[in-house]
Amino acid sequence: MTDSISANWISVNATCQPLVDSLVANAQALQLEISTLSNGTRIIDAGIKCNGGLEAGRLIGEICMGGLATITMGTNSGFENWPWSVNVHTKTPVLSCLGSQYAGWSLSHEKFFALGSGPGRALAGKEEVLKEFGYKDKADKTVIVLETDKFPPIEVAEKVAKDCGIKPENLTFILTPTSSLAGVMQIASRILEVAMHKAHTLHFPMDKIIDGFGVTPVAPPGGDFMTGMGRTNDAILYGGMVHLFVDATDEEAQDLAEKLPSNTSSDYGRPFGEIFKSYDFDFFKVDPMLFSPAKVTVTNANTGKSFTAGELNKELLTTSFGL
Repeated sequence: MTDSISANWISVNATCQPLVDSLVANAQALQLEISTLSNGTRIIDAGIKCNGGLEAGRLIGEICMGGLATITMGTNSGFENWPWSVNVHTKTPVLSCLGSQYAGWSLSHEKFFALGSGPGRALAGKEEVLKEFGYKDKADKTVIVLETDKFPPIEVAEKVAKDCGIKPENLTFILTPTSSLAGVMQIASRILEVAMHKAHTLHFPMDKIIDGFGVTPVAPPGGDFMTGMGRTNDAILYGGMVHLFVDATDEEAQDLAEKLPSNTSSDYGRPFGEIFKSYDFDFFKVDPMLFSPAKVTVTNANTGKSFTAGELNKELLTTSFGL
């Protein structure tokens, strides 16, 4: 892929900053807690020592997508016993999903480990997917979202600040444990990103995806990390729906639709927590084709023809959610 896809991409760090400022200004109402590491790095706790909340998770989802998406709560998930959902739309699906939201930055120090997502990835430019698109952002402050139930050590903050080329006091970490309402909401908001990442894995030309929309149930918190992780994955794998608009041929659109859904995977059909356990808790042993929405529609914006594949799995989601 050439770097032409990113030729007109804007700064995800600039567009998300007003949302970060709003999150901090309304922290008390959003049930968040703000603290600072000794080097000045700001920590926004969205569920470790505080409640966090659904609205906080919704805003964090928009921050994670570089301020380039609209995320709303809805009441039409496709499941009558669990109707409420999250809707995600972005007019720049490749940039907002893969250039910002994708959790592709592995951050660790001693016993701490978390995957970093959000606009800071585009400043560091460490990942192959960013190099492939030819995208590297420039900004003097940034934010990284961490799916973790632990506070990051100062060493991680120093590394991220250095890799992003900013001062530690201009870095913000947002912590979103899967056991919190904010955590399950921000994970659900990744429904479109999951489809975009799968399309990229399938080697579909990403510059041909011109718009996208996703809807998925928001899982109930699991009470602990493993249960929460299982439920949030199941919500997307067995309850998520995505609609992509492409500038391609009908044959390309149909082929993408048929290959995208999660039921094309050999691991499909069991709760994710059970699958994960069967592979000794090693993500890399899980079939990568599983990480997909349950149902997908691809519309050719040129011909107007649409192709749908996949299915919602009511029984499995009912079991997973403990209904």
